[in-house]
Amino acid sequence: MTNPNRLLITRRRFLAGAGLTLGALGSGSLLSACGGGGSGSQSGGSEKMKAAWVYIGPTGDAGWTTRHDEGRKMVQKELGDRVETTFVESVPEGATAQRTFEDLAREGNGLVFGTSFGYMDPMFEAAKKYPDTVFMHCSGFKTAENLGTYFGAMEEATYLTGMAAGRAAENNEIGYLAPFPTPEVIRGLNALMLGAREVNPDATMRVVWTSTWFDPDKERQAAQGLADAGVSVISMQQDSPAAGQVAQEAGLKWSGHNDNMERFAPDAWLTGALWNWGPFYVKTTRQVLEDNWKSEEYYGNMDDGVVQLAPFGKSVDEETRALIEERKQETIDGTFAPFDGPVRDQDGKVRIPEGETATLEQLLAMDYLVEGCVGNIPKNPEE
Repeated sequence: MTNPNRLLITRRRFLAGAGLTLGALGSGSLLSACGGGGSGSQSGGSEKMKAAWVYIGPTGDAGWTTRHDEGRKMVQKELGDRVETTFVESVPEGATAQRTFEDLAREGNGLVFGTSFGYMDPMFEAAKKYPDTVFMHCSGFKTAENLGTYFGAMEEATYLTGMAAGRAAENNEIGYLAPFPTPEVIRGLNALMLGAREVNPDATMRVVWTSTWFDPDKERQAAQGLADAGVSVISMQQDSPAAGQVAQEAGLKWSGHNDNMERFAPDAWLTGALWNWGPFYVKTTRQVLEDNWKSEEYYGNMDDGVVQLAPFGKSVDEETRALIEERKQETIDGTFAPFDGPVRDQDGKVRIPEGETATLEQLLAMDYLVEGCVGNIPKNPEE
């Protein structure tokens, strides 16, 4: 699917500046080999193809990077007789990233995945220098003959999460920890608000910006502020479970993002949107192995499974589950979309008219908050 909107600045470009460059790389690449021996290992005398993943954060972040690494592990499990997978974690954006991509190409990797928006230009430059290596970039828009992009409609699962939050908001007040004012974050929190209002028309959502992707201390403080303000549900898009832990301590409910985080605060847990990259990674790796890969701009959804809904928490009643499951099936069938009109912004202006559905271009450039949101969009990430 073509994405002509070059204003898309998604979530990962700010992460390196948010304190999550643990074990930052030096001039060389720090590779973690997984499965099947070291570099250039062979099986039955036949050399395996090497595939590498480059991560903005640590594999144990319990969120974004964890889900990508689970996808890598699926490739190793299903194609390990033909592929050797490796990963490099906590790679800052910019010159270090480009150096890492080029190192991986020189080391014989036939396929390299980059999982941060800020890797786009470094990967584009590396792809020009190493035309025999296939590069795949998560969330960007630049492509080349040997460079493709991939992402997904997380707003579909976030809308369903909002339905659970709306039903759980006993006083109609939801709090939302938003990381950075990117179109992806904005459409995610808007989708949650729209889902909440489907089941609870009186619901409102207080939006607080943390300028973090993974800073448990700061996120805990922000979540505590929402609890003190009287919300009954806390939702978020960060990678740490700090908000859920605050919710549980305060006797509130909580919805997560990126992964199933129920284990961190089971009494508070409702559900959450999560990524399932494995099937896409297996398909792409197999295409490269079989020499039938072509550059594309992939935008997956709940229908193809790259976007999923996490399991329900014990406090989500059967009636709510049934409502959500019905909407989920309609989303998969294509008869419902989170941004079906009419959709109004905070000022009451119609942004998506009745009878219309937001286009991909509109989703990828979303720069307003919908009705029910309390707060504003900062002009820069630090406001």
